[in-house]
Amino acid sequence: MTGRNQTTISEFLLLGLPIKSEHQNLFYALFLAMYVTTVLGNLLILVLICLDPHLHTPMYLFLSNLSFSDLCFSSVTMPKLLQNMQSQDLSIPYAGCLTQMYFFLFFGDLEDFLLVAMAYDRYVAICFPLHYTTIMSPRLCLFLVVLPWVLTTFHAMLHTLLMARLHFCEDNVIPHFFCDLSALLKLSCSDTRVNELVIFFVGGLIIVIPFLLIIMSYARIVSSILKVPSAKGICKAFSTCGSHLTVVCLFYGTIIGLYLCPSANNSIVKETVMSMMYTVVAPMLNPFIYSLRNRDMKGALRRVICRKKIHFSL
Repeated sequence: MTGRNQTTISEFLLLGLPIKSEHQNLFYALFLAMYVTTVLGNLLILVLICLDPHLHTPMYLFLSNLSFSDLCFSSVTMPKLLQNMQSQDLSIPYAGCLTQMYFFLFFGDLEDFLLVAMAYDRYVAICFPLHYTTIMSPRLCLFLVVLPWVLTTFHAMLHTLLMARLHFCEDNVIPHFFCDLSALLKLSCSDTRVNELVIFFVGGLIIVIPFLLIIMSYARIVSSILKVPSAKGICKAFSTCGSHLTVVCLFYGTIIGLYLCPSANNSIVKETVMSMMYTVVAPMLNPFIYSLRNRDMKGALRRVICRKKIHFSL
């Protein structure tokens, strides 16, 4: 820190995406369409689950929380990105940057834990179908929903408080489209060893343990299916787990590739594109994955539309 100017930083500059000026409007329209699709798709799932009694089951309780998490996760970064692309104002206040970082960690972690709860739900449904309603009691379902909210609150707050204690010097340019934790640490002129240790141990556990639990759940599911092999059983298992497994691969694939298996050859452009995959693309695709491949959701949509038609005809 010696010899470096420790002036107080009041704002940061988000460089955003490395897009040429002549392509700016095209990408703005694309990202706006993706964000609107994310909002409408996840809102549709939330509305259907609330309105249709057939969907008042543990699986759809977790799915409604996941849709809400996806909606908020995308809303943490996309509005600011769209604003910066349109107004060319790249600044974000210091407090606003820490707030964005907090909610980014919060909803990212929340999705992480909710995917574990959904994996456990599928494990019980396939391996213990006769005891499903007994095991997945309302008390357990409430616990599996509340626990992720509590854990993510403390984890996001821990990183935010550790970041708030750091000093920032002259350089306030963040080469990203949001206030990424690692990007902020690189700008700090304080000792960041404590922050890095917490990221390595706590952050690693937040990603690795849920991922291993999901792998274990699906290993038990596959083992259970192979014990009594039948075409009907295999089709039922894939129809039950296919949607969830697709979301898990999309979410964890990009995060593991970006954070747990980083490459020295990773450029800022490559890291930005990978970040877009799990912050923008994954929340947008989740409603399509769960609705287009799910007969219950399609049936709920038909029932809600029919009820609306009957209501208007009266």
